Amino acid sequence: MSLIEMLCDERAWLGFLAYKKEHHISSWREKELSEFIEKREYIEVCREIERGSFPLPNKAIISKQNSTKKRVVYTYPKNENLVLKLLTHLILRKYDHLFHSGLYSFRPGRGAKDAVRRFARDRRIEKMFSYKVDISDYFNSVDIPLLLPMLDAAVSDDPALLAFLKMLLCEKKVLEKGRPIEERKGIMAGTPLASFYANLFLGELDKYFYESRIPYARYSDDIIVFAETKEKCIEHAEFIKAFLNRMHLSVNPDKEFFADAGESWTFLGFVFSGGKVDIAPMSVKKLKMKMRRKARALARWAKRKGLDGEKAAIAFIRAFNRKLFDNPSDTDLTWARWFFPVINTSESLRIIDNYAQDCIRFLMTETRTKARFNARYEDIKKLGYRSLVHEFYSFEE
Repeated sequence: MSLIEMLCDERAWLGFLAYKKEHHISSWREKELSEFIEKREYIEVCREIERGSFPLPNKAIISKQNSTKKRVVYTYPKNENLVLKLLTHLILRKYDHLFHSGLYSFRPGRGAKDAVRRFARDRRIEKMFSYKVDISDYFNSVDIPLLLPMLDAAVSDDPALLAFLKMLLCEKKVLEKGRPIEERKGIMAGTPLASFYANLFLGELDKYFYESRIPYARYSDDIIVFAETKEKCIEHAEFIKAFLNRMHLSVNPDKEFFADAGESWTFLGFVFSGGKVDIAPMSVKKLKMKMRRKARALARWAKRKGLDGEKAAIAFIRAFNRKLFDNPSDTDLTWARWFFPVINTSESLRIIDNYAQDCIRFLMTETRTKARFNARYEDIKKLGYRSLVHEFYSFEE
């Protein structure tokens, strides 16, 4: 049976829902998916696909987190997007055998924590040099003519699936502010199928390091490699850059780092140093900046509305409880579930906790002077505040 046919099978949808429930889907996402299945809204989308039609993706430009830079993302209408999510779920499982062990992104039973744990447990790594790099605008830069032969080889056993994937990839138009335009859009960051294409496109790079038995990991556009000597590390870096150049990709020079043997190395928001795995300083900085902006915005909001500081503090706490613990939009992991399974120290969590509490005290007391400490920790907890350190140790237990 083609995976395209499975999109009309209620059993496939119920299995997908069960998987999502096991992997901490938010309550409102679960409700949305459950209603979609109960109403059999996927049937009309399946008919669209059978007719050889599909809506154009919508292009949006959003601000990068904690940056003045912009990024381009694409989205399909809600029902079509849900169908693409199930299709991606099925594809990633059927074709996982195509990928090598150094790839950790979007794979069943594998993830960021496995990559970091693998290196953290390998005593040789502490004595090795490392090179870490990000690919610049990876998803939207993938060259479709280079990807298509790979796709032909990968899914040749499912002609209906192959035809549908090619139709989406070769569509030159997108919607921008409701108007169709033509542009080079790559594999379209933000769309569900992009995860499979991102894994597939650099498969030969993953294969090279796997077959060479070189310590290496890739998570989509984020790569790290280790070597016993500095010269070998530079050689690996040059190989990666040359390979990417052949694929019409480039590295992000701001996210290109070499580390000497014994120095700390960072990967996927984690930092490893002397046996400790913690949250990388840049990840801590980004979260603190987000808290600072939110606190300032809520202070202005409370003043404009004539509300007392406690209401602003409650709004701050609710916002970060959602971000850290409960509702990660439509990604597969919350902030806490990304970091908690991997880190083995609470040092950075204490720094974030202290900063969050300071923001809350500022909102409650409307001052940054020592008077803000009139708001005690017990008062903050009564408003619903959840300490990262406490949640971390509860998670471990």
